[in-house]
Amino acid sequence: MDGNPFDLQRRATGQSTSSPGRVVRQRRAEFRNLATRASSLPSPAKILDLVLPEADRSGLYESAVGRNNSFAHERAIHISGSFVKRIIDVSLSGITLFFLWPLLLVIAIAVKLESRGPVIYRSLRAGKKGRRFVCYKFRTMVDGADELKDALRRFNERRDPFFKIADDPRVTRLGRFLRKYSLDELPQFWNVLKGDMSLVGPRPHPVDDCARYRPADHRRLDVKPGITGLWQVIARTDPSFETCMKLDLEYMKRWSLSLDFKILVQTIPAALAGEGS
Repeated sequence: MDGNPFDLQRRATGQSTSSPGRVVRQRRAEFRNLATRASSLPSPAKILDLVLPEADRSGLYESAVGRNNSFAHERAIHISGSFVKRIIDVSLSGITLFFLWPLLLVIAIAVKLESRGPVIYRSLRAGKKGRRFVCYKFRTMVDGADELKDALRRFNERRDPFFKIADDPRVTRLGRFLRKYSLDELPQFWNVLKGDMSLVGPRPHPVDDCARYRPADHRRLDVKPGITGLWQVIARTDPSFETCMKLDLEYMKRWSLSLDFKILVQTIPAALAGEGS
C-alpha cells in the first residue's frame, strides 16, 4: 500500500483463512492516521473489511445511502433490529450507571472543587432527524465557555462544521484529563436511558455546528446518535469531518447487532489509550 495516507499497522493476534475470495478476518488491528487530506483516504468499506465482519446484505436492512451512493433518506436499521437495539441500550446503560456511580460521584466532586460553574455541562445537540436534545457531559471548560466560541473560531484546526482547538484555552486542567480518557462523556448513559441517544451511532454534533452542514451531510441524522461509533475506534485522532461522514454512513449501511458489539468492545481499549482531546 505504498503511498497510501492511511498507515494500517495491523497486529493480528489471530487469523482464520477461509475459502478463496473471502476476506481474512483480523481479530485485532491498530490504525494510525498519517493523513491530513480526507480526499485521499481509502474507502471506509476497505478499512472496515480489515476489522469488521460483513454485515447482513440480504436486503432486510434499509440504508441511508442508496445502492449507487445516492442521497436517499431511508431508515438505516430494520424496525425489529431497532427494537432489539433499544433493549440492549437500556440494559447496558442501566448496568453501567449502577456500577459506575461511585466514579461519577468522585468526578462530580472534583469538577466542582476545581473551578466555578455547574458540574454537568448541558449542550444542545442535533439528534435523529435533526431533533434537538440536551446532551449531558461533565464540564471540562471554564464557566461561560460557549460565549467565547465565536471569538475563537478563527483558530479552528478542523475542517467544515467541526470546531476543535488542540490547546483550547477554555479547557481546565481536570477537563483535559477527563477528555483524554473520555470520562467527561459518562453522563451520556443517561441520555441513552432517556432515548435521546444509543450506545453506538454517529456522534451528536452541537446545533451551531449542524447549521454549517452541507445538504448531503444531513444523511447522518437519519439514525439516533451514539456515545461511540466507528469514528471513535478507527479514526479517533483524524481531524477530518469528511472521514467522520464516511464512517458514519458506512456504519448506517452495514449496521448489525454484531457490528455494534464489536464497536463497543473496541471502544474500551480506544478510550484507555488516552487519545481523546
